[in-house]
Amino acid sequence: MKGAKKQRRLNSKSNRMQKEEDNEPLRPILCVKNINKLDLKRFDAMDKCYLLDFDPFHSLNQTLSHSDSDSDVSLVAEKGQVACRDYPHARYLCLKSPFPTTPHQTYCEMCYCYVCDAIAPCDHWTSHCHADQLWKRERRSNSNNNHTPPPFL
Repeated sequence: MKGAKKQRRLNSKSNRMQKEEDNEPLRPILCVKNINKLDLKRFDAMDKCYLLDFDPFHSLNQTLSHSDSDSDVSLVAEKGQVACRDYPHARYLCLKSPFPTTPHQTYCEMCYCYVCDAIAPCDHWTSHCHADQLWKRERRSNSNNNHTPPPFL
């Protein structure tokens, strides 16, 4: 009795899964480790389910991953734009030249001066390059003296 009930429950799950996946280009991948033989036969009979005996992610481009033995996480891919790298940003927020680990005078093509709201390097870059969010008073006084809007890139 219990076996028949379990089989009906599995069949109804299978039908629901099949209805949901009819219009989707992605197909399910089954992990074989945590499944009993009855379930394995049912999944094997489905034409939209593939049992893989290899790691489908093994062939990822390994050029992005660094072989840092101390790191628990490896970057294997990146998608889309990053705000503090691909768009204009204050120097202290730059991801290409991280503020704590690189000389403050360095900047990327998207950095701007936090105090002047000008493209880096500004006229006073030797002192302004050290500016971070704590320089608000200097930024306010500079914006009161300069009524021109910041440049658009």
